[in-house]
Amino acid sequence: MTPRIAAVGTAVPEHVLTQAEVREFARGFFARDFTDLDRLLEAFDNTGIQKRHLARPVDWYWQPHTFPEKNAVYREAALDLAEAAARRALDASGLERRDVGAILFVSTTGVATPSLDSHLIHRLGLRHTTARLPIWGLGCAGGAAGLARAANLAVALRAPVLLVAVEICSTTFIHGDRSKSNLIATALFADGAAAAVLTPGGAGAEVVGTHSHLVEDSEDVMGWAVGTEGLRVIFSRSIPAIVRDLAGQIARDASASAGISPDELSHFVFHPGGAKVLRAYAETFGLDNGQLAHAESVLRDYGNMSSPSVLFVLERFLASHAPEGRPTLLMALGPGFSAESVVLRW
Repeated sequence: MTPRIAAVGTAVPEHVLTQAEVREFARGFFARDFTDLDRLLEAFDNTGIQKRHLARPVDWYWQPHTFPEKNAVYREAALDLAEAAARRALDASGLERRDVGAILFVSTTGVATPSLDSHLIHRLGLRHTTARLPIWGLGCAGGAAGLARAANLAVALRAPVLLVAVEICSTTFIHGDRSKSNLIATALFADGAAAAVLTPGGAGAEVVGTHSHLVEDSEDVMGWAVGTEGLRVIFSRSIPAIVRDLAGQIARDASASAGISPDELSHFVFHPGGAKVLRAYAETFGLDNGQLAHAESVLRDYGNMSSPSVLFVLERFLASHAPEGRPTLLMALGPGFSAESVVLRW
């Protein structure tokens, strides 16, 4: 049995801010923290982002909030978005709720015990015997890793698997963190959810290979530092350089997992971590602008939503390309520092 992606669904919160509005928020918020603020604010103009969706209106972020307060917002917003994305994916798949054998839940921007997938089972009307697999800590790589693990699980269980990835990145904004990393994170991150239904056979894009790659001694590239105000972003400027150094080899290894040559890869579905990251991918693989159009449009319309982002790109890719049986590389980078890849045939 070859696992297939039967459907993808996405959801975003109601509060929308243009990049210009977020830039002005940052100008006011960080006004006393940097002598070269105008130069740093140029980062907002170079992200490729036009607007973003956030779980709360902008006034909420002007005030300090405790970790429990922010985590309560995460739980509420993440559950609502996860449900909306999952319903869209399940409805598009045409499957009955009782057919779902497992739910795989990916998130890194908040904590909940029991994990939110337990609530989703009730809200979605899934069987109470549905297997649960929550995954935490993969950050931006979570959507790709979740897709790979869900494909494996669908074959192992011989049953459809529901993958849900949701992040409320805005609740990790630390009021007391006046660092450049927090300023740059403010320029990039947003909230959203995506879901996919994977089946052991049937119709849809085939998952023909998966690959994981962990970079040695790289924990300081991306992640969270836990403080009294919650999760404080760790975000290195070296990420585009890492893409240039490693993405080619990772693509070769991922292709080998599918039994093909990297020269056979016809399409690329990349997590849009930022404009510089997408340029690094384009340079590494010799891609023209059209080949990254979906990643660029997701970044433009939604910003970097962490784990769901690559599934937003996948949704647009599948909707705009007729199935031709061509190999496609899906890749996302995240904390570890790590890369997660899936080779599809579509």
